[in-house]
Parts: sequence; C-alpha cells; structure tokens
Amino acid sequence: MKSAKEKMIAGLPYIDSGGQLFKERQYAKEELKRFNDSEPKQLKFRKQIIQKLFKATGTRFFLEPPFRCDYGYNIAIGENFYSNYNCTILDGAPVTIGDNVLFGPNVSLFTAGHPLHFEARNQGWEFALPIVIEDNVWIGGHVVVNPGVRIGKNSVIGSGSVVTKDIPADVVAAGNPCRVIRNITEADRINYTENL
Repeated sequence: MKSAKEKMIAGLPYIDSGGQLFKERQYAKEELKRFNDSEPKQLKFRKQIIQKLFKATGTRFFLEPPFRCDYGYNIAIGENFYSNYNCTILDGAPVTIGDNVLFGPNVSLFTAGHPLHFEARNQGWEFALPIVIEDNVWIGGHVVVNPGVRIGKNSVIGSGSVVTKDIPADVVAAGNPCRVIRNITEADRINYTENL
C-alpha cells in the first residue's frame, strides 16, 4: 500500500494525516525561516539553503525573500532562474522550471487541489498535480498557476493572470482565466516596446 507521500507525488488522491508529510513541511518552514530572515549580503548562505531544500538547481539562480514552499524536494529549477519577492510554490507534486525563467513579484504555483464535493473535502482528501514551466518563460507579477499546468517555452504570462490550462510555446497569454492573446514573432525582437 502506498504512503500518503507516494500518493501525493504520483498525483493520486490522498489524506494527509500528519506524520511524515507534516514533519517534512515543518523542516521546510524552518529552512525557509533561515532563508527569509537572512541579511541581504548573505547571498552564499541563501543559495546553500535553496540547494539543500530543492530537488535540483542550476548553478546560477536568485530568489528574492520572502519565498515559501511546502516541501522543496519536489522543486527543480534550471539555469539563470530569477524569482522576485513573495513567491509561493505549493509543491506536493513535482514543479519543474526550465532555464532563463523570470517570475515577477507575488507569483504563486499551486500543485495542490481539493475535491469539489464538500464531503470528500471534509474527510481530508486532496491531490497534487505537476506544474512545468519550460525554458525562457516570463511570468508577470501576481500570476497564479493552477495544478497540472504546463507553460510552453518562450511564452509570456501577463500580470494578474490565473493560469488554469496549458499555455503553448511562443505566445503572450493573459487574463482570468488566462488565454492566448497573440504569438510572439520576430518583430518582437526589434520592436519589443511597440508590441507589448
């Protein structure tokens, strides 16, 4: 029989009755308190905490405090990742972030979800579905990414969007719910300010 942790990571319904998952969340909170309370000049110290907490990191990355996550061990970030202030990642399922990805302030990635019917919720059932952010994606401030979403390479997500479904590569998408506004073209390389 699978443990609650195994079910959570596999995207299966589970009940978190405390125990192992609670201890692992507490550990992450303790490490993130050290990260978030650190002095601005303690860059190496911050980097070490994230490398210890996350499943994988590139060699070059920067997260502005405060940062919050559930576990950390389900988060993998690529090279040259930057996250602005107040990023929250609920990482019950794997969160994979590619190379050259930018997050604006207050970006939230939620792998966690709950049943729609109240009886199942009241019994404590929940689930987690993976999130994938491909290479060269820019996510604007105050964006929420829901469970199970993939954002394609080179895309831009406009500020304040709520991403409920997959977004293809090479597009500008925005809104609540987030939808494709237009394709990113070669013209954007030259006239980027005119085409925003």
